[in-house]
Amino acid sequence: MTILNFSIEYDAINSHNTFTNGDTVNGRIIVEVSKETKVQSLVFIAKGKARVVWHEYYGQHQHRVFWADEKYYDIKHHILREARQDGTEVIGKGRHVFPFSFKIPDRRIPSSFKDCTGKIVHKVKAELKQSMKLTKTAKAHFTFCSKADMDVPGLLEPQYGSKDKSLKVFGSGNVSMDVHTKRMGYKQGENIKVTVEILNQSSRSVKPKFTLYEKKSFFAQGRRRVHTKEILKDKIEALASSSKDTVTKVMSIPRELPPSILNCSIIKLEYRLKLCLDIKCTKDPVIKLPIVVLPKAAPAKQQPASAAYGFEAFANPTQPTRSTTPQQAAPQPYDPPPPYEAYAFHPTVTYSEKNSSVL
Repeated sequence: MTILNFSIEYDAINSHNTFTNGDTVNGRIIVEVSKETKVQSLVFIAKGKARVVWHEYYGQHQHRVFWADEKYYDIKHHILREARQDGTEVIGKGRHVFPFSFKIPDRRIPSSFKDCTGKIVHKVKAELKQSMKLTKTAKAHFTFCSKADMDVPGLLEPQYGSKDKSLKVFGSGNVSMDVHTKRMGYKQGENIKVTVEILNQSSRSVKPKFTLYEKKSFFAQGRRRVHTKEILKDKIEALASSSKDTVTKVMSIPRELPPSILNCSIIKLEYRLKLCLDIKCTKDPVIKLPIVVLPKAAPAKQQPASAAYGFEAFANPTQPTRSTTPQQAAPQPYDPPPPYEAYAFHPTVTYSEKNSSVL
């Protein structure tokens, strides 16, 4: 085998190994060959895109595939190409390092996301083409976390909901509740303070229950598929018949809960705060308030292990850094955050519907 190693890697810029709008990603493409080798082209590519795919089955023998794509950026740079008359470039025996650098566009781009139905990926990629041979590909995904979008309507405004319930079977009277939160937007790890005013003029006791849940929506070809999953649950003491009370509950948003995704047309990640009054033998009254989870401020940037490379490094692409010893500057190690699934411990509800708007 002529090509012993073909890989791509990038430098971390903070302790969480995340990037955001306007950040520059520096890295290198590594090509190691056992002898002098002809190459038609070496191309660097950076992509940000979303994709949704799911299947729906109708009877035993019919099914339909729903899918959709959305691109945010697609950057391509030729590092080696047609330097000689025969359309090839020759690289000598040994290990060659080709630096790259690109800037993530500073505009509205959704954060990295992964689910069985859809995903949002940000990646760097290298393609090595040789005559009469299959194109070799190397790629590496990086985690992109979008800056907090403070332009969401009502983000900093108080949220309010009210509900009345009349008991006619297995009870009598009326129950009402009013729910208040200070605002709709909260940062990861922040506390949500919920105030509930309950007036129980019925013959039964009522028990307030609180739930923070996520809602993932996927859109394709006029259809929508939805997954809901509970994140946090809590409850308080029952309120006796013919009584009135004002209750305050504090719920803490998990620090590693993924931020809301509201700027993608085919994938949405939303959160809801649900309060219901548990009343035996009757349908429980429910109030749902929207919650937008904002990302924490990005960690301070740190100097990468290797020197930063600009596009000027491509001025002489045929003269890469060459080494016959193992690479000295490896990407900086980091401690990845705990997986989000650790917080999503309740059953998932999935349904799909036609031409429906987000609830």
